[in-house]
Amino acid sequence: MDRTGRARLREAQSQFSSENTYLNTATHGLIPHTARLALDRNTHEVATGGFCPGAVDSVVDAARTAYARLVGVTADRVAVGTHTSQFVGTVAATLPPGSEVLLAEGEFTSIAFPLMNRLEHGVRVREVPLDRLPDEVGPTTTLVAVAAVQSATGQIAPIEELRSACADHGARLLLDTSQSAGWLSTPLDGVDYIVCSTYKWLLGPRGGAFLTGTDEALAELSPLAPGWFAGADLWDSLYGGPLRLAEGTRRLDLAPVWSAWIGLAPALDLLNEVGVATVHEHDAALADRFRNAMGLAETGSAIVSLPVPGGTAERLAESGVAAAVRDGRLRVGFHLYNTEEDVDHLVKALSENR
Repeated sequence: MDRTGRARLREAQSQFSSENTYLNTATHGLIPHTARLALDRNTHEVATGGFCPGAVDSVVDAARTAYARLVGVTADRVAVGTHTSQFVGTVAATLPPGSEVLLAEGEFTSIAFPLMNRLEHGVRVREVPLDRLPDEVGPTTTLVAVAAVQSATGQIAPIEELRSACADHGARLLLDTSQSAGWLSTPLDGVDYIVCSTYKWLLGPRGGAFLTGTDEALAELSPLAPGWFAGADLWDSLYGGPLRLAEGTRRLDLAPVWSAWIGLAPALDLLNEVGVATVHEHDAALADRFRNAMGLAETGSAIVSLPVPGGTAERLAESGVAAAVRDGRLRVGFHLYNTEEDVDHLVKALSENR
């Protein structure tokens, strides 16, 4: 990391005030001070009668633009919502009877369930090992849906191979970047649909999600439950017909949880200031430092998963370490606010709890 990157990272780290060794970003990221101040102002306005919903429209647009910049797309290709499962369900609704969907084994259910919910409509779903996923794409495959980084294990999906395999067989590719956006640069060219929740590595409050993709693929989607926020004129779409949806991707917008976007916009600005490449270098180095200490091979993922005895998460909490257990394994995640001292504290806590 060059001097400029280190300086930006140090400045960003001053925006966080964890009271423990926080290694649970894969569950929920810490929010920066700028976001907390914005949320505090919003809470005061709501409590005292000064809140103006229309004033949040520009905040949502700012977050949309900041996310587009972060992932390298144009803002007019980004729809906003509240949960990734809503957007996956929108994609799932386009699948005709007889479609074959491929999922990675153990995929997070916000991806799997909306697609499996189409089984009664004649859609076939196959789950295969992640590393075999590109090889399983064939002429009968309609859609491949996968997380760029697996929630339970931190394994990075073979995205380049999947793009090629889908292109070769005319299949669509849906990528969930909830566990990667903010720390892992993922080339999105040729990825038909990208969904992302914002409360993990994007450092926002829970209640925000994005959908983007190629123009062609997005044009095929119809909003499942459009409301006033998908209207051509937001504040002239509150009552009655006729149906008057916005043109382009914004017709897929879902009404925002206002506080989520108020807290998200400053967080996205912070990530853009530091740069994903800098965050990636920092996060991956800390995770690999931990892997080395535990005798594991380096993978470059910010998420580390390893088998541990029952009760480990609780014992770590007693040592001041916030972590999670997923699928019977300890899961820790390292983000821009973490340090080498955090890694060393975790290693020591684990050795003391054996």
